[in-house]
Amino acid sequence: MCGIVGAIRQDTNVVEFLVDGLKRLEYRGYDSSGIAVNTGNSIERVRRTGRVALMEEAAQEVGLNGLLGIGHTRWATHGGVTEPNAHPHISGGLIAVVHNGIIENFETERERLQALGYEFTSQTDTEVIAHAIHYEYTHAAQGDLFAAVQAACQHFHGAYAIGVIATDKQDQLITARMGCPLLVALGENETFIASDVSAVISQTRRVVFLEDGDIAKLSTNGIDILVDKNRQVAERTVRVSELSLASLELGLYNHFMQKEIHEQPKAIADTAEVLINDVFRPEIFGEKAAEVFAEIDSIKILACGTSYYAGLTAKYWLESIAKIPTDIEIASEYRYRDVIANPKQLVVTISQSGETLDTMEALKYAQSLGHTHSLSICNVMESALPRESELVFYTRAGAEIGVASTKAFTTQLVALFGLSVTLGVLRGHVNEQQQHDYVEQLRQLPGDIQHALNLEPQIVTWAQQFAKKSDALFLGRGIHYPVALEGALKLKEITYIHAEAYPAGELKHGPLALVDENMPVVVIAPHDKLLDKVKANMQEVSARGGELFVFTDLDSNFNASEGVHVIRTPRHVGVLSPILHTIPVQLLSYHTALARGTDVDKPRNLAKSVTVE
Repeated sequence: MCGIVGAIRQDTNVVEFLVDGLKRLEYRGYDSSGIAVNTGNSIERVRRTGRVALMEEAAQEVGLNGLLGIGHTRWATHGGVTEPNAHPHISGGLIAVVHNGIIENFETERERLQALGYEFTSQTDTEVIAHAIHYEYTHAAQGDLFAAVQAACQHFHGAYAIGVIATDKQDQLITARMGCPLLVALGENETFIASDVSAVISQTRRVVFLEDGDIAKLSTNGIDILVDKNRQVAERTVRVSELSLASLELGLYNHFMQKEIHEQPKAIADTAEVLINDVFRPEIFGEKAAEVFAEIDSIKILACGTSYYAGLTAKYWLESIAKIPTDIEIASEYRYRDVIANPKQLVVTISQSGETLDTMEALKYAQSLGHTHSLSICNVMESALPRESELVFYTRAGAEIGVASTKAFTTQLVALFGLSVTLGVLRGHVNEQQQHDYVEQLRQLPGDIQHALNLEPQIVTWAQQFAKKSDALFLGRGIHYPVALEGALKLKEITYIHAEAYPAGELKHGPLALVDENMPVVVIAPHDKLLDKVKANMQEVSARGGELFVFTDLDSNFNASEGVHVIRTPRHVGVLSPILHTIPVQLLSYHTALARGTDVDKPRNLAKSVTVE
């Protein structure tokens, strides 16, 4: 959930890169930051709570300079948001460490190291890494930093991505990965490490994605040695990143969330392109997809947060279009209960980053139970989930910087719709004419999304009212219930307004007790077969003095009146309606956050890439 950067250079100060890299990782979420630099005589460190800019100012004041360094943005897990808990952590003035992840046995390790004479100055689990490496370095490893990191890692249980430097090793940077994202980037006479490619793209596009268990020794020449989880010398492919530097810049927009909301027509068109061009051929999902799809009898979806809501929507499509039994589980819960495994079930994992630890561990748990077929839907090439999955579909959302997911969610929905139709064709439930109709709906969807974006001025007016509220209720029925859930989540994430979502039919079973003149009720009510049911539910709200804010379409015959506000999309888009109606709830949350003055792109307590449990 935090960000790591590191660099070893031949003749250029690393401080500017470390600070710039951390700024590019701010979107991941953090509460403090720090850098440590080998100055040639010692390791000098600067740490601050708050924004990276505060740490940058402090580094400039002390004139920090060196050719080897590491940096970190921290999202607190063990210990509060204090400078002593901020990374990097230093042991004995000799070893400096940055770390993402969680060391699950840190209490046992802490006791072991205290018995060896080490004193702890923080509450973090990371400090045990620094002391453990220091002990190995000064004892069994006898000054071999690579060997010391190897030996120390044998003690750690949990997830980690680490960068390590030593005072007396100005020519090497050690890095290790287990369960958390980490890459090595190769420049000219300089080598970098980072949590993701956005931190290094301004320096080089040549990257190596480390795998679980990898430990690497780096110099200005690149990777000097790399061993895998079996401690065997290994090689990893050097790839050229296609990430655009422009995608990491705001351009004309005020916030990344605003930019990413408005990028959805293109992101959806790019994601749908392969489905349209190949007319739902199974090979879209992998070379073995036709064979795998022929063997499965059901689907299990594993995901977290917004991706979980994408999965809830997909359940309707998969069972309606493909006629295949589908269940969905929150990944963090699935792995901790007794599960009845079905080897003929396709396990579908959904993750924007492809590194969500709960989802990754849930997949591993499913595989351990005998699930042999898996599909990953992901936005980041070469990330962990695709590498562990039998099949993969990459969405084409591009870099998503805002913590609150927008274009990643809608492109996930496009991918899942494509999966539903593809399985429907293979199972004989979608005929040629229906395929053609679905292709045409996908072709028109980007234009429909643009029409929804054009509703923004009306939504801004609503947001001014929502900004004054403390609570909100979102309602939907059928396939639009997950849209209500996503709308409530977005409002919570970036405005800090308490929001809940319910199927509209559940109002009378409890939530109706919350409704009064102070509780705005948002209703997702397009013109589908459940519209009359939704209208009846709305009457229940109006009868209790509730104020209704209705997102609908021109076909629904809604009329605005006192206590009932209506915004219409130009037309009902049929089976793809959940994607279209996601846009207005995103805009409502964004503009409400603006009106309340919250930090839209970096909401408190949250992180973009959730790589801890």
